[in-house]
Amino acid sequence: MEIKDFLDIKKLQELQDQFSDATGLAAIAVDNQGEYITEGSNFTDFCMKYTRGSEEGSRRCVKNDTECSGTYFCHAGLMDFAFDIVVNGEKIGSMIGGQVLPKKPDEDQFRAYAEEIGVDPETYVKAVRKVPVSDEKKIRASAKLLELMVNQLVNLSYNEKKDSGKVGDLSKEITHATEVIETINNNTHSLKSIANKQKMLSLNASIEAARSGEAGVGFAVVAKSMGDLSSQSATIYGDIEKSVAEVTEAIQKLDHLFHD
Repeated sequence: MEIKDFLDIKKLQELQDQFSDATGLAAIAVDNQGEYITEGSNFTDFCMKYTRGSEEGSRRCVKNDTECSGTYFCHAGLMDFAFDIVVNGEKIGSMIGGQVLPKKPDEDQFRAYAEEIGVDPETYVKAVRKVPVSDEKKIRASAKLLELMVNQLVNLSYNEKKDSGKVGDLSKEITHATEVIETINNNTHSLKSIANKQKMLSLNASIEAARSGEAGVGFAVVAKSMGDLSSQSATIYGDIEKSVAEVTEAIQKLDHLFHD
């Protein structure tokens, strides 16, 4: 299952951008192959140039001596998050982000770390100053809210796509049923017409049998039987026409429900 097959990525991008604007957290969506689905929102130069977020296990925050576990991880003093995008129990992508400081940075510590990794300390600290700062509780709550919103959007889009396919199939079946009923109706009219002709032939035969006197008695019996059968057939065909009309009306009402 590919997320792009049923989701309008522009809607996901808009949700992601609004989330980042409101919280200051960076965010980006990827598919199961690790390919970007959306464009990154709110990633700073520090995030792009000096950090390497990872989803592998737990990490110890640099110069912060705290543990970030589960779907939260830390690198270069930043707190990040990651969560799965799931439809019907199947993971179809992920959202990763965060890239915020859980507390005001100690610039001396960052200068020292910059020297360790061979980066100009002042340039490094200047980049750090542009990184948003938010306490860990807010970061976790914001990430959880984004997880709920993204998964709700994706699942609603999936169900909408799936239901629209079912409606299309049902519409085709309704059209087919209408065609079959029309054929039955036409055949019934033809048979009813034949029954009427049989009735006329039976009446004519009865008249000729009467003219023939005793010689036409046996023929008169046959003619009467033909007349009875044609009358019964006409009644049956009338009932069929009535049933067909009721079924046609029901199908037309279904058709209106799905197309109005």
